[in-house]
Amino acid sequence: MVYRNAILATAVALATCLVLYASVGTPKPPATWRPMDIVSEGGTALIALVWFAIVLTSRPGGRVTRLLAGGLAAIMLGSWADCLDEFWRIDKVAVWDNCLEALVPAGMAVLTAGLYYWRQEQVRLTEHLQKRERLFREHRAFDRLTQLADATYLREQLRREQAQRPDSHCALVLLDVDGFHRINRDHGRAEGDRVLQAVSHMLLLNLRNDDLLCRYAGDRFAVLMPGLDAAAAGAVALHLCRMVARMRHHAGAQQVMLTLRHACADTRDALAGDDPVAAVLAQLARRVDMAPA
Repeated sequence: MVYRNAILATAVALATCLVLYASVGTPKPPATWRPMDIVSEGGTALIALVWFAIVLTSRPGGRVTRLLAGGLAAIMLGSWADCLDEFWRIDKVAVWDNCLEALVPAGMAVLTAGLYYWRQEQVRLTEHLQKRERLFREHRAFDRLTQLADATYLREQLRREQAQRPDSHCALVLLDVDGFHRINRDHGRAEGDRVLQAVSHMLLLNLRNDDLLCRYAGDRFAVLMPGLDAAAAGAVALHLCRMVARMRHHAGAQQVMLTLRHACADTRDALAGDDPVAAVLAQLARRVDMAPA
């Protein structure tokens, strides 16, 4: 509702400017119009309006949102006034015309302040998402249910890790929720989704900041552990399995016991062949299928 009111108020301000110039100003002959100025100033106002709407509809409320939206709104109104100046001549003694045009630099200052605080916000978010993403960010690769990266993102991370540190250990662990199909059958798919969310949170709490947790496929999770060999990663995987087994997950009044199966490999030793990333992932998938719960 707040965003709707802000967009409505902006539309009213734009219309008011148009009426003000049309009623107070003297129309300029079309021969004196400067098409480049009209396109540049009108285009700036239009783009600022689009950015203004995007900010309001894609961010939660708060100081950063207010500063970004306020700065863009001021730039939009100032550019709109500059554009209207090309169609109507305003008496030079009119102070309000100069004030409207001064909104552009004022809006840039407000927008700059918003970007400064937005940068601080991004630093905090990056710290929060450190175990969910490494080296690069791609929002299309994230699973909506668990907010973890998917298998495509994992493969890209493996390739980058191998390219940047080919001689360093880097372990990959594959984790499978044992008997997950029974949870879906006995308690429903919605409860199965809650189980995946709970398991992903528990895994994140027990990983290092340098590790990367991904939802590999279905009820399987993959953990990339830079700097660890297979033996060290196996010890970490056992710890993760124990922590998940200690969880007290309830489906209604019934407690659901959760166990994980795991398999791990050192990608430095396993990466070979035409498609080494696919090979190591396929190898881990076969091993986790045969692993005891």
